[in-house]
Amino acid sequence: MLYGRDDEQAALAELQQHALAGRGGALVVLGAPGAGKSALLAASPLDGLRVLRTQGVEAESPLAFAALHRLLRPLRHHMGRLPARQARALRAAFGEEDDAPDPYLVYLGALSLVAEAAAEQPLLLVVDDAHWLDDETAAALLFVARRLADDPVALLFAAREQSGFDPAELPVLPLAGLDRAAASAVLAERAGAPVPDAVLDVVLAQTGGNPLALAELPTTLGPDQLSGATDLPGLLPLSARVEAAFLDRARDLDPDAAAVLLLVAADDTGDVAVVEKATTRSGLPAAAFEAAERTGLFTTAAGEIVLRHPLVRSAVYAGATATERRRAHRALAEVVTDPQRRAWHLAAAADGTDETAAAALVEAGERARARGGHSGAAAAFARAADLTPDPAVRGARRAKAALAAWLAGRPQTAADLADRALAEIDDPVLHAETLAARARTEWNTGSLDVGQRMVLEAAQGLADLDPSRARELAVLGAGLATVGAHSGIDPTTVVPGAAPDAPARDRCVDALLNGLHAIPAADWGRAAPALQTAIGFAHAIPPGDVDVLPNLGIAALHLQADDDALRLHDRLLADARSAGATVIVLYALTRRALAEVPAGRWTAARTSLSEAVEIARATGRPELQSFPEAQLALLDALCGNGSEADLDRIGETAAALSLGTVATTVRDLLDWARAQLAGVRTPTALARLGRLGPSMVARSAAVDRLEAASAADGPLAEWTAELEHFAEGTGSVWAAAVAAHGRALLTGDTAHFDRAVDLHARSTRPFDAARTRLAYGEHLRRAGRRVDARGHLRAAMEAFDALGARTWYDLARRELRASGATARRRTGAETVRLTPTELQVAKLVAEGMANRDVAAQLFVSPRTVDFHLRNIFTKTGISSRRELGGLALS
Repeated sequence: MLYGRDDEQAALAELQQHALAGRGGALVVLGAPGAGKSALLAASPLDGLRVLRTQGVEAESPLAFAALHRLLRPLRHHMGRLPARQARALRAAFGEEDDAPDPYLVYLGALSLVAEAAAEQPLLLVVDDAHWLDDETAAALLFVARRLADDPVALLFAAREQSGFDPAELPVLPLAGLDRAAASAVLAERAGAPVPDAVLDVVLAQTGGNPLALAELPTTLGPDQLSGATDLPGLLPLSARVEAAFLDRARDLDPDAAAVLLLVAADDTGDVAVVEKATTRSGLPAAAFEAAERTGLFTTAAGEIVLRHPLVRSAVYAGATATERRRAHRALAEVVTDPQRRAWHLAAAADGTDETAAAALVEAGERARARGGHSGAAAAFARAADLTPDPAVRGARRAKAALAAWLAGRPQTAADLADRALAEIDDPVLHAETLAARARTEWNTGSLDVGQRMVLEAAQGLADLDPSRARELAVLGAGLATVGAHSGIDPTTVVPGAAPDAPARDRCVDALLNGLHAIPAADWGRAAPALQTAIGFAHAIPPGDVDVLPNLGIAALHLQADDDALRLHDRLLADARSAGATVIVLYALTRRALAEVPAGRWTAARTSLSEAVEIARATGRPELQSFPEAQLALLDALCGNGSEADLDRIGETAAALSLGTVATTVRDLLDWARAQLAGVRTPTALARLGRLGPSMVARSAAVDRLEAASAADGPLAEWTAELEHFAEGTGSVWAAAVAAHGRALLTGDTAHFDRAVDLHARSTRPFDAARTRLAYGEHLRRAGRRVDARGHLRAAMEAFDALGARTWYDLARRELRASGATARRRTGAETVRLTPTELQVAKLVAEGMANRDVAAQLFVSPRTVDFHLRNIFTKTGISSRRELGGLALS
């Protein structure tokens, strides 16, 4: 019976009732060791739920997806109903296929598998000791937990407080100590008699009502102490001292039984047969196993070992000597059949360097990496390096560990491993590649300048050995310079240029290098032709080339070539979706939006960015969330819906994270949004817009900058001249139009406004064109030419209306009325008013995708797609999927 946990049991029951009603959810029970988390999760589930359980095991934490495999193994018969890529990813994660899946495809596969099973019967998933889950299982289950709203699934976690398990946005149920009445009941049950109030006062004061401490006290205190006849000791067993209480029981055993208990603690399979075999291999009598079991510290059932409490394992293991622990692991290594477990037992049995154990760990790391278990691979490679006697081999293994740690999202660990590897590696190619990997962690989490220097030194190291690869690294260095890196090294001088008859990809990279290098000096006459040449090679770049294609998209953004930027990022996005490369999907969505916003595709941009935020949130990557959130905040500001509070929240979050190369872009986007909220023709807006560096964001905000400078005595002439220089060097019609707008503000000459309007007619940026029309109409009205002003003001008003730019629409409408014309009321921009997620679902379904395929692309379950589709039908009044093609969805 659980004493004092009525409210907690009610919370768990409510979660299960929601699942039975078709509404999924998750709950994380957090408490100190011994707080009763496991007992609470073991309480009887509600009728109608199918229960699946798994548990984190500390010794198993390097084994990727081990706990997830245990949890989902009973659902394997549903695998055939999953999208093929997800099923393959799951099988690879579970070691059933040789593949290297995108980890997020594994997460999505787990979600789909759970959703499929729940469609037959609602599920209760119970995850105990979540703080000891392997990293990959934890990430997968948190992903599932965040996306269960429309599936009949209840997911329960139990974890220790401040343990490293991050419940993120999931609801948390804190488990405090028992109250007085419950503590008294526990003590009375365990002691066999009521405990006096005076004793209870002391016990509560020292234990804080910890249920485990209360339950174990009767085994460590005598009857006289519990009855109050004899004074209690000054310190009662609690937390670490509860571990000592378990250890005292183990120390009462004879040496053979104690050795068996240590085998139980060192084993991570929970398999009776494994421990019995290890007992025999250790030369221990069979009776020793029975003697160890009689302690009550563990029981056996259905061939499995069940510990009385997780603290049993840590207490017994910590209480053994190093020699005893090595002996136990050696015995287990000789009997386990799983190669990964064998490798880790060999490593734990090693005393000093041991090439046999190191080689086994390398194989285990390769298996983990093939399953998408980068965290487990990093741990295996790093431990293998520690055990390796040959310094050169040790460095190579540490370099592999560094790369795996980076892929696992542990940049500081990756940096530390790479630094150690660089001191050990003699091979120049491996040294350069390791230095390049180290550079990536540096520019993302440390210094742009240092990161650029590192990657260019790596390029220089490969210049004679692998010129093509060297140029790729030099492009990274040149790209870093465009976002503010200053290492003092010229990227174009560290590598040779590509020959005129070199393969198209080499010539593309060479042109990218020269074009990007010219951008920091604003040498657009040199940058633009080179970048346009590189973009011209895009057709020769194969799908999946994530070294070149993203840089071509960035080149188009630098040139403000919206059509090229959209085309290249659409291709990158399609390739990434096809490959299931989630991080590249998010990358493409956010960069594509940088072109969608100035191109006036605001609804499409909002859809892209909302998806990006959801992917970042669902996969637990807050450092990837700030960029799309800042872009959405700008859209809100442009539409007149933004708030300073939202901008402050995003800015504070971004400042606390390592955003790497997008840190400046996020800051610029937020400053632009703040200028819009303040009113761009104010000193406040000028101050914000003056903070923007010479970047693609500053160029996209050019009209705002010019109007702020004109209204608030800013550097209007300087900024106009910069745009004229950019337009001349790039041939950008849009830039020439905005520069003419600036000249009109400088001189008041309507000929410049006329030129701007004519050029905008050949551009693809409707918002900027409308701003010029508005400014021209205002100028004409103030000059007394009210009739001439009306055409420009009406055109501006209609364009703002179509975009949904409410604030600017209202301004244009007021100006039109001031000119003496009748101004109609705003009609709204969107024909069909759907949420961003509904828009995305509607578009994909309209393209002919089945719900399962839509779910795979949007990282949700098919049931969630069904839910959104029903909402779309209700809002639009249509009744079939075929009719979606006739809706205005962009």
